[in-house]
Amino acid sequence: MPHLLIIGGSDAGISAALRAREVDASWQVTMVVADAYPNFSICGLPYFLSGEVADWHHLAHRTRADIEAVGIHLLLDHTATHIDPGAKTVTVQDRQGGTQAIAYDRLVIGTGATPHRPAIAGLDQEGVYLLHTMDDSFAVKRHLEEHPPQSAIIVGAGYIGLEMAEALASKGIATTLLQRGAQIHPSVDAVFGDRIAAELGRHGVQIVTGATATQIVPHDGQLHVVGQADQRWAAELVLVATGVQPATALARAAGVPLGADGALRVTRTMATTLPDVFAAGDCVETHHRLLAEPTYLPLGTTAHKQGRVAGENAVGGHRLFAGSVGTQAVKVCDVVVARTGLLEHEARAAGYDPLSVDLTTWDHKVYYPGARELVLRLTGDRMSGRVLGAQILGAWGSEVAKRIDIIATALYQDLRIEQLSDLDLSYTPPLSSPWDPIQMVAQVWCTQQRMR
Repeated sequence: MPHLLIIGGSDAGISAALRAREVDASWQVTMVVADAYPNFSICGLPYFLSGEVADWHHLAHRTRADIEAVGIHLLLDHTATHIDPGAKTVTVQDRQGGTQAIAYDRLVIGTGATPHRPAIAGLDQEGVYLLHTMDDSFAVKRHLEEHPPQSAIIVGAGYIGLEMAEALASKGIATTLLQRGAQIHPSVDAVFGDRIAAELGRHGVQIVTGATATQIVPHDGQLHVVGQADQRWAAELVLVATGVQPATALARAAGVPLGADGALRVTRTMATTLPDVFAAGDCVETHHRLLAEPTYLPLGTTAHKQGRVAGENAVGGHRLFAGSVGTQAVKVCDVVVARTGLLEHEARAAGYDPLSVDLTTWDHKVYYPGARELVLRLTGDRMSGRVLGAQILGAWGSEVAKRIDIIATALYQDLRIEQLSDLDLSYTPPLSSPWDPIQMVAQVWCTQQRMR
C-alpha cells in the first residue's frame, strides 16, 4: 500500500489528507501534528478569548475520531525534525524525546507560519504573549482568569490585533492598540482604516499610530512598553501580534529553495523541487491571478485550496492551484471591512493604469427599516475596463463579505467592470436594491472612465 505522509495538521495538511483519501482510498495517509489539536480553527482564537465561543473544543472543525474515521492516521504531539529526500524518510520526535524515521512514497509539507518576533527586548516574560496556537490561547486565558488585568496593550494592528482589541475591550479591559505605521489595518486604504479606528475608539480602544516599540520592561506591577522618542505605555497584559512568517526551516534544510518573501517555492501543482515532495499553506508562496510574480498571502482560505491540490496530486492527480486574489474580510465590533484584488497603488506597481471610484449608499432599500450605509471603492484598469479590485465597509449584517465575493468572482472570470451591471443578482427590499451596490459603483466607475 503506497504511503502519503503529511507534515502539519492545520488547514493545508487536513485538506491534503482528506482530498487524497477522496481521490484514491488505496493510499495509506499519515498526518504528523506537532501539537494535540488537528484541524482546529486558529482564526477563532480571539472569539474563544472574548467568551463568544465558550468551549475551546468547538474550535475543532473535526474531532480526532472524525479524522480517523475517514482513514487518516494521526501522530499527535510529534514534531518532524528532518527530511531525507534520498531515502524518502521523515524523522519525527515525540514529546518524550523519542524519535522514529517514517518512510513515505509521497510527502506533503504543511508546516504553516510562525509569529513574527519583532526586535523588542523583553518578549519572553510573564504577561507578554504572542497569539498563534491553541496553547498560546490557553496561556492567555489562564492569565485573564488568574490575574484579571485592568489594562492591556496590543502591539500590531493587523487582523489578530484588531480582533483581540475588540475581545479585550468587550471584557471591560482598558485596551491600547499600538501600530508602527500611520494607519491601522494596512491591508486596506487609509479611508477604511480610519473608519475601523473610529469604530474601535467608539468601543473604548485607544489607538496610537507611529508607535515603534523597542522594549517591554516591568515596573511597579505593570509592563511598560517603551517606544522611540521616550514614548511609554503601561498595562498589566501585553499581546504582540505583528504578523507571521513562513515556517520553512525543515524544508529548507532538505533542499527546497525559497521564493516570495522567504516562503517555499512551489509550482501551481504545489510540487517542490524535490521528487515526490509537495508543499502547501502558509509556508509556501502563492500564485496571484493579477500579478506577474508569486506573492506571499498567508490566508486560511488559500491554505485549504492549496492543500486540496497538493493532496490530489500527491496520489496521482493533475490539478493546478487556480491562484489567489487576496480576498479577505474582518469584523471589528459592529463593522465589517473586506477587500479583494489589488489596491490602486498595488495595481499601478503591477503595471496597470488604475482608476478607483468611491460610492456611499445603502445596504438595502432605504424605505425598509434598518437601512445602513455601505462605503465602496472599486478599482479597474482604465484602458481595458478590467476589474482589478474592491474594498467595502459596512455594518455587520450588511452582507459586506458576500458582496466582496461578487468582485472576487469577477476577478476569476476576468470580467470588465461594465459587465458587473449585467449580472443577475438577487433583490428584495429588506436585502438590497434593484441595482445592487456593487452594480451602482460599477456604473459610477464607467461614467468616470468615459469622462477622463
